[in-house]
Amino acid sequence: MPTRTKTLLIPTPDGQSDAFAAFPGDGEPHPAVLMYADGFGIRPVLREMARELAGHGYYVLVPNFLYRHGPAPLIELPEYIGEEARPAVMAQVMPLIAAHTAERVLRDADAYLGFLTAQPEISPGPVAVTGYCIGALLATRTAAAHPDQVAALAGFHGPLGADGPEAFAKLTAQVHFGHAETDLTPETLSELNQALDAAGIDHTSEIYPGTAHGFTMSDTDAFSPSGMRRHWDRLLPLLDRTLAKP
Repeated sequence: MPTRTKTLLIPTPDGQSDAFAAFPGDGEPHPAVLMYADGFGIRPVLREMARELAGHGYYVLVPNFLYRHGPAPLIELPEYIGEEARPAVMAQVMPLIAAHTAERVLRDADAYLGFLTAQPEISPGPVAVTGYCIGALLATRTAAAHPDQVAALAGFHGPLGADGPEAFAKLTAQVHFGHAETDLTPETLSELNQALDAAGIDHTSEIYPGTAHGFTMSDTDAFSPSGMRRHWDRLLPLLDRTLAKP
């Protein structure tokens, strides 16, 4: 499906958040997916992922959640983030992520979801939230804070147990978590899944074999083609089950 893209400014209580949107070019309304980037932010690989998802019939919004520090890109990123470049990039990014408190996340989530409900390109009904790395944690917090609006939650190679089991108590969305093999042990996965079970959440949560943290990002040395394929194989059916397409 042909897609269109645009750059946006979304009003929030703390200023204007720049964002990238991709959506089908047929002029019809489509269900929305709020996509949180990893800590490296909006860049060509995220735009490509948003366009690919939009081609399946979704309006995809990728906000610069670190907008308080400036518009994206916040730092100068190399075209390829490999072993040599990573330490310097992380040294710049981590203080910005550390400043992004849970309170900021929730204020922004209100603004992003409120924006989505007002767009003529978006059909009425629930939305999905997905995220990568730290974005997976932001997606989970967003879904928990808006159980009446978020029908699907997907998180990939993120710190998904960081808020403890109580973080899942308010979730009503169907959930898929795809974990990097290097991010958690089978024992930690079992504990996480027990917490999801205890909260009564309809979920799948699995370790993707042979993957390292960041496996969906093709501009990094963590990229795994098989992990990326598995990501799409899990994400697209989840969205098809939970979001009504025209």
